[in-house]
Amino acid sequence: MVINFLRYRLAAMFLSFIMFAGFTGLCIYRYINLGHIFTYSIDFTGGTQALLRFDRPVSAEYIAEILQSKGWQGAITRDFSDIEVLVRVKEFANDAKGLAHRIKEAIISVEPNYVITVEQSDAVGAGVGETLRTKSIYAVILALLAMLLYIAYCFWSLSYAVGAVCALFHDAVVMLFIFLLCDVEISVNIIASILAVLGYSINDTIVIFSQIRDGIAKKSNQSLAKVINASLNHTFKRTLLTSISTGLPILAMYFLGGPALHDFSFALLVGIVFGTYSSIYVATSVMMALYKEKA
Repeated sequence: MVINFLRYRLAAMFLSFIMFAGFTGLCIYRYINLGHIFTYSIDFTGGTQALLRFDRPVSAEYIAEILQSKGWQGAITRDFSDIEVLVRVKEFANDAKGLAHRIKEAIISVEPNYVITVEQSDAVGAGVGETLRTKSIYAVILALLAMLLYIAYCFWSLSYAVGAVCALFHDAVVMLFIFLLCDVEISVNIIASILAVLGYSINDTIVIFSQIRDGIAKKSNQSLAKVINASLNHTFKRTLLTSISTGLPILAMYFLGGPALHDFSFALLVGIVFGTYSSIYVATSVMMALYKEKA
């Protein structure tokens, strides 16, 4: 069965446009209404956070009210599940466990019937958090530039290089868009997942581009569109099997890995789906538009 991938190229471009427009609109909305765009984890903001487990369902908003009444102004809480709440306060303590215990006792002083367990506690200084955020941005930018140069060198063509980097930029933006929609905190693990997805996506793109280059050399009498479509069909089975085999263990990690791995595995799943999509439609579409012998 031969799939006419290029038949759906305009629909794919429209979908990508909708996601980019949605990302831009959501960024503007959050900045105007919340004063910030992304919700950063303690890795980047500094402070102390604790994951609390309750013996009964509890509201994160109610826990935030209790903490603010106890002097922790600006305390941020998030629901991890019906009985788990992530608490973040601006106070930095070398003894994160001790501060988490004080938070626990403050809640119990208002609600003595609660049975609370501190499952996890972390503390990061504000200066360290700012350094991590800056270095994370540099890491993503340098990764994109390095891949641009690598593809240009390997294929000796700017059209291939720009197509690959546009696909990677597309992956990063779409992942950030999904994180905004789902209110996922941007942490070191999330940045690591973005970089991992960029590496995964570029590998798939290189395989497709290699097949296209070989097809152009062997079928010089055919149009570029026919060569690209044939190449996509030739590599599609491999792409699909790779995505499935990679996604299955990540699904297991998502459902069984617990709160610590939840956001990381979710980010990888999103990246695999859109990384496959961008390799097929974004990278090849840009390459077709820039190829000097396009038909």
